[in-house]
Amino acid sequence: MALQLLQQLCFSTPLKQAVRWRSVSISTRTIMCATSTTTTSVTVPSTSKSTTRMPHVDPHVLLGMSEKDLQQLAIDFGEQSYRGKQLHHLLYKTKAKDIQDFSHLPQAFRNSLQEAGWKVGRSQIHRVVTAADGTIKVLLKLEDNRLVETVGIPVEDNKGSCRLTACVSSQVGCPLRCSFCATGKGGYSRNLQRHEIVEQVLVVEELFNRRVSNVVFMGMGEPMLNLKSVLEAHRCLNKDIQIGQRMITISTVGVPNTIKKLASHKLQSTLAISLHAPNQKLRETIVPSAKSYPLDAIMKDCKDYFLETGRRVSFEYTLLAGVNDKVEHAAELAELLHSWGSGYHVNLIPFNPIDGSEYRRPYKKAVLAFSAALESRKVTVSVRQTRGLDASAACGQLRNEFQKSPLLATSDVLEPLSVASSV
Repeated sequence: MALQLLQQLCFSTPLKQAVRWRSVSISTRTIMCATSTTTTSVTVPSTSKSTTRMPHVDPHVLLGMSEKDLQQLAIDFGEQSYRGKQLHHLLYKTKAKDIQDFSHLPQAFRNSLQEAGWKVGRSQIHRVVTAADGTIKVLLKLEDNRLVETVGIPVEDNKGSCRLTACVSSQVGCPLRCSFCATGKGGYSRNLQRHEIVEQVLVVEELFNRRVSNVVFMGMGEPMLNLKSVLEAHRCLNKDIQIGQRMITISTVGVPNTIKKLASHKLQSTLAISLHAPNQKLRETIVPSAKSYPLDAIMKDCKDYFLETGRRVSFEYTLLAGVNDKVEHAAELAELLHSWGSGYHVNLIPFNPIDGSEYRRPYKKAVLAFSAALESRKVTVSVRQTRGLDASAACGQLRNEFQKSPLLATSDVLEPLSVASSV
């Protein structure tokens, strides 16, 4: 009797369907199912500690999957491949949030997906704050009750056309703890999965009732410490949501060896380096992680990135009053950039005030003097327009207001702060 039950399990279609997709991202073990004439190997999830350490890793999420993968999923469930195209439309155009909302699909298919553990992968909106200038900041409550921020920024140009930028997070918190950043003060918990990144753009589109034109990975977290998920989300944003690669920017404070890895993918997106200082000594006081990645090493990697991709690198420079905003700092910055080539662009960001910070926002006069000093030395420069100051727009600030206790990385959720070798 026990043998018959085991044989039924081994050859049942639902189990094979579930196994096919679970084996993509979790470790496995093998059970040998024997009959009088054949021996079949079936892969099932392992119960080793390595899988319980990261309970948020869930391969049964539809959001983030390509049309090709969704077609294969439909076929695996005994459906025609065009059902996969319908799934794709429902996810990225209709923006359905629950499998039972897939009204175009047969009820039996919807039930089978749910019974096999599949879900859309959309989170609850925990809080929405709208600033006077139209900027909207959203707190999403993830499946493990963590909070993550995303921001929608509408900008109208001189010609009257309007673009909508989604500023997305890549981690729950951030482990790098830059001294001026609200996110670092809130602690670090884990990386975001690809669907948790992609859904931020969909939320912005829903709130504004229009398409997102630009995406910047400048929200909570260090994208290069979650490069695998960031690249997967980038593919989805480009191919499935159809946002041009050149409309996407990936920002980093600098993580050793990751710029080279990113360059190998030859994306046409912009790489933005959060520099914040013109020399190593000052940078280490502002960005503690800079000690492991000297300024000269970053600049060399940026030069190689340009040679590899043909895409210029942008440098983010947060101006902190009395710390790094003097004209002398601008002259030193220009000298640094020219020593490593040409074609670089500097984006000046007047400090966004946050609670409990010793830093101050510089006066407009100081910002203009810094900008002029760079321009006079033939460095292309822009000053970022301040948006949403009345909506706790500083990255991480709104989340910290609602999640008062800093996130502590405990053994069951802690992830290594390194980039996966599979990237």
